[in-house]
Amino acid sequence: MENETAIALKAFTERYCDAWHAARGTWPQSEELHGIPSPCIISSTDEYVIWQPQPFSAQPNVNPIEQAMEIVVQTPVHTFYTTQFAGDMPARLGALPLTLLQTWSEEDFLRVQENLIGHLVTQKRLKLSPTLFIATLDSELDVISLCNLSGEVVQETLGTRQRTVLAPSLEDFLNRLEPVV
Repeated sequence: MENETAIALKAFTERYCDAWHAARGTWPQSEELHGIPSPCIISSTDEYVIWQPQPFSAQPNVNPIEQAMEIVVQTPVHTFYTTQFAGDMPARLGALPLTLLQTWSEEDFLRVQENLIGHLVTQKRLKLSPTLFIATLDSELDVISLCNLSGEVVQETLGTRQRTVLAPSLEDFLNRLEPVV
């Protein structure tokens, strides 16, 4: 049985794809991902790819992060990054615009894990509690992350202790997201 995080992520992705289709008469498109191989690509033009989410086919965990950092990563993070391959999806939580991060391919999954390790190394060096990012914001200094200690979803300013709780869990956060197309 799929856990609640996977169900919430798939439900948001379906809302996102349906909203895109309703607004534009096509499935999601991305100029940024054009030319980057992925199982998600259903067609391509000279300028963009049209994509649909696909089942995740790599090792279904983020164990390399755990091994590199000698920590146990909360299960919702494993699930978030290993439920599906998809393009990043613009969304909003209330009035807060964000881009929900996803892995585009097995190669991208490896890159994301390396970036998460780098993020955790910086936090450890600064003596900050560990978080794992799941979304970006317009400001390059702020991200949306899952606190690895509490399981809460927080908005954090990178390199500082400044954190604002947005949701008590990743499932709750995903269920409250609205697609932006």
